[in-house]
Amino acid sequence: MLARWLQGQWFEQRRLSPALWFLAPLAGLYSAVAARRRRRSRSERLAVPVIVVGNITVGGAGKTPLTLWIAAQLLAHGWRPGIVSRGYGGRSTVPSPVGADAAAVDVGDEPVLLARRSGLPVWVGRDRVAAGRALLATHPEVDVILCDDGLQHYRLARDVELAVFDGRGIGNGWRLPAGPLREPLERLAGVDAVICNGSPDERLPTVLPRFAMRLRASDFYRLGDPQQRCAAADFAGRTLYALAGIGDPERFFRTLEDLGLVFARHPFPDHHAYRAPDLAFAGSGVLLMTEKDAVKCAGLTAGETWVLPVEAELSPALIDLILEKLRGRQAA
Repeated sequence: MLARWLQGQWFEQRRLSPALWFLAPLAGLYSAVAARRRRRSRSERLAVPVIVVGNITVGGAGKTPLTLWIAAQLLAHGWRPGIVSRGYGGRSTVPSPVGADAAAVDVGDEPVLLARRSGLPVWVGRDRVAAGRALLATHPEVDVILCDDGLQHYRLARDVELAVFDGRGIGNGWRLPAGPLREPLERLAGVDAVICNGSPDERLPTVLPRFAMRLRASDFYRLGDPQQRCAAADFAGRTLYALAGIGDPERFFRTLEDLGLVFARHPFPDHHAYRAPDLAFAGSGVLLMTEKDAVKCAGLTAGETWVLPVEAELSPALIDLILEKLRGRQAA
């Protein structure tokens, strides 16, 4: 409840809420500590080019669908990508491989989803340099690394940086913990492109290449049996409940509404570790959820549960920009 309230204060207003004034001094302290850590960080380069997908705000903004889109585009252009992630929410403390059947409690929910959807080598580790080296040692065929959520991991040298924002933009514009910013807006001067998953915030710099991203919903599949599919129209007249434990649960709920569905909302914190009692509200109704939630909910639901996958859609100009950067690394 506290996390949802805090995010509401951060993102639903464009200035510091009076309820958060007491956090303003801590925001200054956070900024100073973060700047000092960046100055003292020494980057290390991997043997292959690195593409970092991240954001300067807390919470999910669509990084995972974007990472999957880039991976597919790289494959189509003859590259052999691998993926590295922190493994947020997992209990693994050393670089670890992630298979499609890995447990989210061990390696995090997003890496499991990346492994299942991409079919590529995926490794997690708090130290992304060590994770990248472990991946390359195990998969020498990999010739480019995609780092999911690594914008602030400065030890890992990178050749391409992409910053992702959703429709919430930069919220109140304050640094943590008074606002959602991990880094100041000036940080964007160093990225190669800004990706907007939703309406762009007019406060974002306009001098950078900017690409619109749209998430397109596919057919639902049944939790535990992905081969069983259905369309939104098949839920007509049924009692529906929707669950979302992502950075912005309302984004998922809006997608369901766009499909013409009427349902009861049940938002959860990002990366929530579900237990069976959390899902008991659905009773004999039909439960709908995101793919990110689904990797943690197998075996927890007694009733009918369906998962809605989404695909990122972007201009081909983005992969052209990325490939140009990668060719520059090869030429050097």
